[in-house]
Amino acid sequence: MTMGWFEPVMAYCERTGPDFWAEPLNAASNAAFLLAAAAAARRAGAADPPDRACLGLAGLIALVGIGSFLFHTLAVTWAMYADIIPITVFIVAYLVLALHRFLKLPRLRVEAATAGFILFSFTLVPTLDGLTGSDISARTNGSIDYLPAALALFTVAALDRPETRFVGTGRRLVVVGVLFLISLTVRTIDQLACAVLPTGTHALWHLLNALVLYALVATAIRHRAVAG
Repeated sequence: MTMGWFEPVMAYCERTGPDFWAEPLNAASNAAFLLAAAAAARRAGAADPPDRACLGLAGLIALVGIGSFLFHTLAVTWAMYADIIPITVFIVAYLVLALHRFLKLPRLRVEAATAGFILFSFTLVPTLDGLTGSDISARTNGSIDYLPAALALFTVAALDRPETRFVGTGRRLVVVGVLFLISLTVRTIDQLACAVLPTGTHALWHLLNALVLYALVATAIRHRAVAG
């Protein structure tokens, strides 16, 4: 059944009603994204010359925080999309930047790889649902949607070019990838934790994910500065 734009969404442990501040920790923790965006923008702006691509990514991090705040306060369908869209755009934009900047792929290969990633992202959950006969998204609290991003991150790290391995970008991406997996675990157990932690764990996901997004942008800025 199609959800209406203003239909309530009760998705997280902390929310027990329709009130604006029914998720105080989940809402307030989005400030971490704004801090991450500000730090990333400052670092990108201080580069010589300023890193315009990473300035754009910093802007997307800010939108992630704003969209997530809307969802965790209004908790309706349209706000859910305000939450989902910025992070989706960030993931795709960072992949494009990584393929171009880290792996030095030509434009056609970047476009093909990006198209393949998007196709994989859209087909993964329906495929897993069909294979398992269960609702994988519900079983993972929606965290399965981030699996393609995690796989892409580790793939780019593994394909680190030999001539630029001295920069250490691949190793940094692995560290960020591990942190991302930890944050996804925290996100996944939100509902399971309700019995012992009434606020859930989703706010911690926000804090860890803000750190992940900042680290990704910082890695891209550093790579350009060191490797050229």
